[in-house]
Amino acid sequence: MELTNNPALLWFVAGYGVFMIILGIYFSKKISNSEDFILAGKGLGSFVLAGTLLATWMGSGSITGGETSMAYSYGIIPALMMTIPTLLGIGILYFIAPKIREFGKFTVSGILEAKYGKTAQLIASIIIILAFVGIVSYAMTGLGFVLNVTTGMSVQIGTLIGAVLIIFLATIGGLRSVAPTDAISAFLALIGLFLALPIMFSIAGGWGEITANVPEQHLTATSTLSTVQLLGFLLPSFFLLLGDQNMYQRLAASKGVKTSKKAQIFWLLAILLITPTISLIAFTSRSLFDDIDPGMALIGATTVLPTAVGGILLAAAAAFIVTTGNSYLLSAATNVTYDIVGKYFKKDASDKQLVLYTKIFIVILGAFSFILGNYFPTVLEVQMYAYTVYGAGLTPALLAVFFWKRVNAKGGISSMIAGVGTTLLWELILGKPFDLNSVIVAIPVAVIVLIVVTLITEKSVSKK
Repeated sequence: MELTNNPALLWFVAGYGVFMIILGIYFSKKISNSEDFILAGKGLGSFVLAGTLLATWMGSGSITGGETSMAYSYGIIPALMMTIPTLLGIGILYFIAPKIREFGKFTVSGILEAKYGKTAQLIASIIIILAFVGIVSYAMTGLGFVLNVTTGMSVQIGTLIGAVLIIFLATIGGLRSVAPTDAISAFLALIGLFLALPIMFSIAGGWGEITANVPEQHLTATSTLSTVQLLGFLLPSFFLLLGDQNMYQRLAASKGVKTSKKAQIFWLLAILLITPTISLIAFTSRSLFDDIDPGMALIGATTVLPTAVGGILLAAAAAFIVTTGNSYLLSAATNVTYDIVGKYFKKDASDKQLVLYTKIFIVILGAFSFILGNYFPTVLEVQMYAYTVYGAGLTPALLAVFFWKRVNAKGGISSMIAGVGTTLLWELILGKPFDLNSVIVAIPVAVIVLIVVTLITEKSVSKK
């Protein structure tokens, strides 16, 4: 079957897009200071917090990469395995969330500075910007896919339009406006996915017909991947989630510890429902469309569904994509403003000036994200790069703050440099040797350097 455009779906996407803009403008009027803009005034309730955690994490990474691309490219079992790292990550965050809130920092680099000093804070900010610009870039591409299947316009033009929308929404209201729209988008996605799955199965002729129309290796545990290659796809999301600044900011923005814990339980339960559903729809799409971009598997499915169901699902997918883009863009701009400009160039900046600088950097980083997207052939590749830059560069040093009292500044900083350096070397200079994602090498290097440097420098200090 060939993928055909369905312009009627655009009405659903456009309608929900207008709704998001109106809601964003409404909440933007409630912003009075930087804490409102960055942490929503630390007033997020359990429902809104769960929704924004879900929408931010499940966003464009799952809709166009992650489970979707894995199900289309490698089969249903590898795609379902993508759920495991997320569940483990949420479980760990559940126990350290109170400590995250206690720090009361706007950024992860602020937490690292408290433990390792200003050098660590600056390096962390650079790493976050490198990673988050990559994540924003594939969100923009995701909207390009949406506009392609609805209007037939090229993915490139659609991506440019997506870039403008993401930048605008991130600029107007910060987390104060992003969080409630996230919660609504998450609820809409649940409805759309659960309506779509049984209909997709029926359209494809049932499970027997679906499995008969996909490559035989797509029904095996690892498909064409070796075990090590499969781990290369599973580990990046785990290490990103454990150190993701967006998650830390949202947990810090809750009304309190009880609210945070309740929201995380809701988040985990929703993941258990949503990720298998996305995987199954994308896998079914593989049986219907044998020659499309893997990142379009879920979005392409909306063109064969009844218009109302397809429209709801596509609107929810677009909303998830947008919220990923504006959340990570806002987070990266926050780093530039508070951890670089505010620390080194404008130390006396007023609260209003800091908010203004954040908005300016949202636009600048948004432009960089659009440019970066042109350097990676698939969404899954840029996703793995961005996740590993962050996961290897920051997560080992960040978790050590909470779990290893002996860790010192030299160990933490060395780990950060080693992690991101190995990732960039493996991905951009060596060109992914053995077709392995860099996480397989970068994470062990970062952890070993963290431990060894800490122990060596600890001994040298004690001798003195």
